[in-house]
Amino acid sequence: MEYIKLGNSDLMVSRVCLGCMSFGEASKGMHSWTLPYEESKEIMKYAFDQGINFFDTAMAYQGGTSEEYVGRFIKECIKREDIIIATKYTPRTLEQVQQGISAREHIELCLNKSLERLQSDYIDLYIMHMWDEYTPIEETLDILHTLIKSHKIRYIGISNCYAWQLAKANEIAKAKGYEPFITVQGHYNLIFREEEREMKPYCDLHNIAMTPYSALASGRLAKKPGETSQRLKEDTYAKGKYDASENADSQIIQRVVELSNQKEVSMSEISLSWLMSKVASPIIGATKKSHIDTAIKAVDMKLSKEELQYLEELYTPHKLVGVMATNKK
Repeated sequence: MEYIKLGNSDLMVSRVCLGCMSFGEASKGMHSWTLPYEESKEIMKYAFDQGINFFDTAMAYQGGTSEEYVGRFIKECIKREDIIIATKYTPRTLEQVQQGISAREHIELCLNKSLERLQSDYIDLYIMHMWDEYTPIEETLDILHTLIKSHKIRYIGISNCYAWQLAKANEIAKAKGYEPFITVQGHYNLIFREEEREMKPYCDLHNIAMTPYSALASGRLAKKPGETSQRLKEDTYAKGKYDASENADSQIIQRVVELSNQKEVSMSEISLSWLMSKVASPIIGATKKSHIDTAIKAVDMKLSKEELQYLEELYTPHKLVGVMATNKK
């Protein structure tokens, strides 16, 4: 496994980040295909044994049971200091604002609940899951600064935002002496490359680590035309993100098929190798040990400049989808 320093931090993380949205009680969340604890534990242990030390979860995943599974795994199998945990909190809703719940009360409660579920005294990377439209960013940074000083958080990151929002936040942090966001977790893969317009240039310039989700487009960059899986059949959220651009995307996917055949490797290895050439540590979901093996192989695969260009040249602009489609700021 290859390791890198995560942005402007002292966290040494694997080039593969294990996404833990696949783990948790299916009855408590929005996904029907997630794994129960024993199967989740087996995959987490396998990933860790292969050198993956960077795990990403969230309070929103499967009603908090993803965090619970990660916490149980650590308690049962490894030492806390040997793993880098990233988790995310969800900003206040309008209803909570109207109820008079302050941003500080909300964030502190979210953090303490996550620490409890993770059975940990601290979180290495605490991520704002989406832009908070009800709380001034300066107030959010002040709250997170206090929590870092209390040693409950080591570093902070952000997800699902525009480049200008991240730039604004970090300029305020610099001016006020607060800790900046050191990572951004956005939607980025071979068939959805809108992050390249402004976010990637900004992050490259300021050494902010990109740890994108949906690295394989919810399986679309891993399956040949006509092939399917339980997730492809049942993940209605992903369908909402990719179905509209399916025809244009299929031409790029066909080039992934061609390259994988030429190099006698899997489509996933091609797709992930391409993404790893762009970012720090993509988030890779896994419901089988073979998914871990594939991601690790992708770390060592280096595509040529010509191969990268071949994969990229058919891309056309996409409308924002998923969480970013609701970011109206």
